[in-house]
Amino acid sequence: MPAQTAPPGQTAAPSGPEVNTHDLPATFTSRVNLVLVRVVVRDHQGHAIGTLKKEDFRLTDRGKPQVISRFSVEKTTITTEVKAPPVSPKPNEDSSDTPLPPTPGRFVAYLFDDVHLTFGDLVQARDAARRQLADSLKPDGRAAIYTTSGITTLDFTDDLKELNETLLQIRPHPRAGPRGTDCPDLNYYMADLIQRNDVMAVTTATNETLICANLDPTTMRNVAESMARSAASRVANIGESETRLALGVLKDVVRRVSAMPGQRSVILVSPGFLVPPGVRFESQELVDRALRSNVVISALDARGLYVILPGGDASQRSISPAIALAKSQYEKDAIQLDADIMAEIADSTGGTFVQNSNDFDGGFKRLAAAPEYYYVLAFAPQSLKYDGSYHNLKVSLVDSKGLMLQARRGYYAPKHSLDEAERTKEEIQEALFSRDEMKDIPIGMHLQFFKSSDVAAKLSVVAHVDIAHLRFRKVDDRNNDTLTVVSGVFDRNGNMISAITKTIEMRLKDQTLATILGPGLNVKTTFDVTPGTYVVRLVVRDSEAQTLAASNGAVEIP
Repeated sequence: MPAQTAPPGQTAAPSGPEVNTHDLPATFTSRVNLVLVRVVVRDHQGHAIGTLKKEDFRLTDRGKPQVISRFSVEKTTITTEVKAPPVSPKPNEDSSDTPLPPTPGRFVAYLFDDVHLTFGDLVQARDAARRQLADSLKPDGRAAIYTTSGITTLDFTDDLKELNETLLQIRPHPRAGPRGTDCPDLNYYMADLIQRNDVMAVTTATNETLICANLDPTTMRNVAESMARSAASRVANIGESETRLALGVLKDVVRRVSAMPGQRSVILVSPGFLVPPGVRFESQELVDRALRSNVVISALDARGLYVILPGGDASQRSISPAIALAKSQYEKDAIQLDADIMAEIADSTGGTFVQNSNDFDGGFKRLAAAPEYYYVLAFAPQSLKYDGSYHNLKVSLVDSKGLMLQARRGYYAPKHSLDEAERTKEEIQEALFSRDEMKDIPIGMHLQFFKSSDVAAKLSVVAHVDIAHLRFRKVDDRNNDTLTVVSGVFDRNGNMISAITKTIEMRLKDQTLATILGPGLNVKTTFDVTPGTYVVRLVVRDSEAQTLAASNGAVEIP
């Protein structure tokens, strides 16, 4: 494209090298100012539909209508084969195209909440997970197993035997002691209410303390209340610690899954956990990370079909009928609130939530099946204040026609705006871990390898960029543009081995530009690897037009 002249007042670029290249390891963050909303729309039979358009949706932020600035319909697909580009055993010696074995295109991470799960619930869930993996793990699929305690983990693999052995190792690892032995006996929900001075909760706990501690209700009520508040503080601290741990591990798992190419999902197996107001920001950060990384989170309530016993659990200490009735209501409320976080995360990320069912096999089957279609809506909030406040979102259809809609319920405003460098990094990251071909810039990729021994090799990725399609900015006698070239190497399980970013600063004189317009520009990146099968992802972005290109390749080093 013709060079553009710098606007009046543009400072002239100093004379110097016409091309500067900088190599950096590729590291990424995940933050952006646009709010993303993933929406799944199902018909009355529960089937996801993908025929709606942007004008069919309405979106409000705190009740105010918002302009949907980006809209896309995504169809769940799995890549089962990558065709190798020309590969040469020696530099510059080409060989013919050869198909490679199926490469992974679907990654599922199972996160077992062994901090909150009881042994009975855990056994049922993990046995169902074993059966589901045996039935559904395909040659192009990989699974990983994680636990909130961090004691039992297995990274992505297709080794079914290893997956089964890891599942059998999972045991409950609660931080709190068994229920029914403390005086008073409080759950996290009731303890949190007492911490926030809920009158009814304080009264109920105090009355229970009078009975279980054998205190005189006339003279020792203040002592009983002090004991109740002390117990509530202890239980609340443990409960908050467990909740932050679960959310933190889930966020880490999302981060790990986001580094995999292709379709990515997480299945949370948990009885749920309370997320009080002080921890809500962390749960929304988790949702934002999952949405930005295109990770779907589904959840299974491992308690199965549960009931609240009238008057409380007979296995626990006897208390008065009035106290037992009040506490049974707190237990009921706690069960619902514990499940709410799983439902909210699943809704917000386009996943599925299964609860109140003992059909664990059917539940895992539903969780493992990603919706065939989903919509991605994005908007820039009007007059957004960078204050970290919570915004309620509502997504609706102009004509619902009996359709069911699933979408996130809100978001937290960022605490400061995102600069252009962070935005560019985010865009490149999304392209690197995608499998989509992008052709805004004509690029080619050539792979070469050279074995220095039986256990070591060098893999070279040569990117060819047709610079005739770039938009150069003219400053005095120079034509300016900056290319960012990122090469990433992934193993057969989709794990990223390494990624390198090269920045090519072009400050070309007219004669130089004319000389290289035809042949284009070659950028070479070299990796140290071992023999094996690799998938290569190449991403190229230019700074002036802010266009992007991405390509896939594969190589087998014997």
